[in-house]
Amino acid sequence: MIRSLLFLPGNTPNIIINAAALGADAVIFDLEDAVSPEEKDAARILVRNALQTLDPGGCRRVVRINSLDTPYWQADLREIAPLKPDLIMPAKISGPQDICRLEDFLAGLEKEAGLVSETIRLLPLIETALGVENAFAIAGASPRVEALFLGAEDLTADLRCKRTKEGGEILYARSRLVMAARAAGLEVYDTPFTDVNDDRGLEDDARQARSLGFSGKAAISPLHVSVINQVFSPTLPEIDYAWEVLETIRKARAQGKGAVSLHGKMIDAPIVARARQTMAAAEKLGLGRSEGHE
Repeated sequence: MIRSLLFLPGNTPNIIINAAALGADAVIFDLEDAVSPEEKDAARILVRNALQTLDPGGCRRVVRINSLDTPYWQADLREIAPLKPDLIMPAKISGPQDICRLEDFLAGLEKEAGLVSETIRLLPLIETALGVENAFAIAGASPRVEALFLGAEDLTADLRCKRTKEGGEILYARSRLVMAARAAGLEVYDTPFTDVNDDRGLEDDARQARSLGFSGKAAISPLHVSVINQVFSPTLPEIDYAWEVLETIRKARAQGKGAVSLHGKMIDAPIVARARQTMAAAEKLGLGRSEGHE
């Protein structure tokens, strides 16, 4: 599972070389906004070399490529795609036609490189008003699409509004992306919190994202990774309660009971589903129950 995704500029070798040690579940090698036009070629080569030589250490490797309205995206993919990063993040995806265009180009690259069809997976970056409105169509445009990602900085510029720490201006977009992704059976990741020095604001923002249904959250600083990982991990009380729910259901079924309650509350299908999700996340993260519940 991916709780945290850390953006790393594609033209910073001293940072990229330590990518796997920064604590994030995924790193995003950025060839787009973080790289000036005159450095695009050098960054592409640097990221290519990193994909070839660095041990990811269990950290998933994502590459953000330039948007389809630039002259750079095809060169990005020719250099990067044959090395099979875990995900390609195309910038400024506004509709399913963008995904179809990528699909055609990637299919050709896979054939040239001798890769199995649909090896290269996509994490579309949704950062325009049109993209938000087309989120469900984008999610279902190709089997390559593994998740959706919200980019709030460009989105608020497109909306002609101010980006705030409170995030009221992106609440609709957040909700719309979560709904679209979940309806399509995909994961969905939240935009970074951009104030590096506001730990309380980061935690509040991450908790809001988790409460809306996001799978995880991006960061622009390694200092934010640990907080994001903590917020998007099940707590010991959540794990204990999930275990109790599943044990109560197991015992009730063994006794042939239908309706069952726990701590005075009826246990219905949605509660059981959430308990299973919590236990699955805990298992992936190697988290166990508290001592009082062993």
